[in-house]
Amino acid sequence: MKKHFVLFIMLFAFLYGSAENNFINYHGNTDMTKSLQPGINADEHIPILAWYSIPSSQTSVERYKELREDGITYSFSSFPNLEEVKKALEAAEQADVKLMISCPQLNKDPEGTVKQLMKYPALAGYHLKDEPNMEHFSELSVCAKKIQSIDKKHFCYVNMFPNYATPEQLKAESYEEYVAEYYRQIPVSFGSFDFYPILKNKVIEEWYKNLEVVSAQSMKAGKPFWAFVLTTNYDNNHLTPQSLPAMRLQAYTNLAYGAQGIEYFTYWSATSVNTPSGEDQRGAPISATGKRSILYDRVKQLSQEIKDLSWVFSGARVISVRHTGTDMIPAGTIRLTSLPDPVKVLDTHGSPALVSVLQNGEKSFLVIVNKDFLNSMKYTIYGDESLKRVLKDGTVVPAGAYEPSMELDPGDVGIYMFP
Repeated sequence: MKKHFVLFIMLFAFLYGSAENNFINYHGNTDMTKSLQPGINADEHIPILAWYSIPSSQTSVERYKELREDGITYSFSSFPNLEEVKKALEAAEQADVKLMISCPQLNKDPEGTVKQLMKYPALAGYHLKDEPNMEHFSELSVCAKKIQSIDKKHFCYVNMFPNYATPEQLKAESYEEYVAEYYRQIPVSFGSFDFYPILKNKVIEEWYKNLEVVSAQSMKAGKPFWAFVLTTNYDNNHLTPQSLPAMRLQAYTNLAYGAQGIEYFTYWSATSVNTPSGEDQRGAPISATGKRSILYDRVKQLSQEIKDLSWVFSGARVISVRHTGTDMIPAGTIRLTSLPDPVKVLDTHGSPALVSVLQNGEKSFLVIVNKDFLNSMKYTIYGDESLKRVLKDGTVVPAGAYEPSMELDPGDVGIYMFP
C-alpha cells in the first residue's frame, strides 16, 4: 500500500509540477465560429454531411426525411443537370436538409447557374472540385470568385488530398505547401480533406500528422475545416461493415483537432460490386438496393452523440493536442508532458490516447480519445473542485462524483470541463 501511495505522489509531483500550460499554440485568427461559414446557421450544431448521398434517381421528400432521421443535416450528390438539382432542393427543404450541389452547368456557367439556385432555402453551397492538385488552385479561385460575386451567402467547397498523396499528385514540394496554398489561393469558407485511417486491425498513424498540418494551417488562415468519417467499405483493407468504435475514433479525433464539420463517406452505397480500381464501397448506411444496413443505425447513434456534444466543439479554439502511450507516438505529433492547472493528474497507464485542450467562450475542455478502436483503456484523473465531467448526452456533473480511475470504451471520448 505504501509503495502504491509513494508512486502516486511521484506521479502527482511530476505532472502537477510540469503543469505550466506550456502548450504549443496555433497562431493566426483563432475565432473559429460559424460566422466564418456562409450557408451554416451560426446557432446550429456541428454540421454533419453525407457525401455521395441520395442519387438523383431516388430524389423524394421521403428519402431526404430518412437521411435527416439518421442525424445528417447536409447532403452532397452530383446531379446530371440543373433541373434535377432544383427537384432535390425542393424535396430537401421539406425534410430540413441543406444541399451542397454539383452539376455540369455549374462548371460551364457558374454565374448563370448560381442565379437560378441561390434563392432556394435548402441550398448550402457549391461543390467545385474533389482533390485538386496545386496547379488547379488558380482556376478554382477564379470560379469561386465568380460565384461569390453573385452569391456571398452560400459557401464554395473544395476537398483536399490527404498527406499520403505523392508530390506528383499534389504538384507541390510538400504537403504543408499544398495546404497553405489551398487556403491562400482559393477563397473557401472552410477547408476539407479526406483520410480513411482505420484498417481491419490498426490505425494508419500518418493520419495524425495530416490532422496536425490541416489544423495548424487552418488556424493560420483563420478558416475552419471539416473532416471525414468512413462509413462504407473503402477497399479490402478496411472494416466491413464499419464498427461504431472505428467511426467514433475518427469523429472524436477530428473534433479534438478542431474540426467544425463531420463528413460521412458514403451515405448511399457507391458500388454494388468491386470496381476496376479495387475499391468496394458496399456496406454504406443505405445499400445499393436502397435498403438500410446496420450502418444506418450506427450512424444515427454517432450523429446524435455529435449533436449532444456540439456545444463543446462548435466554435472551439484548439489550445493543444498531445499524445500518450508507452510506444513511440505518431510522427509529427507531440507527447503529453503538461496539463491545464485544474487537472492535477492524468495517467493513461501506457495506453495510446489523444489529449486535446479546447477553449470555447469562457469554458475550457480536456478531451481524451482512446486511440485503440479494438480495446478499452483505463485512465486515472484527479482535478480540483472546478473540474466537471461532460457526459455523452451533453449533461455536466462534478468530476468528483465519479471514481478517479475510469474505463474508456474502444475509440470513445471522455470530456472534462473547467473555467
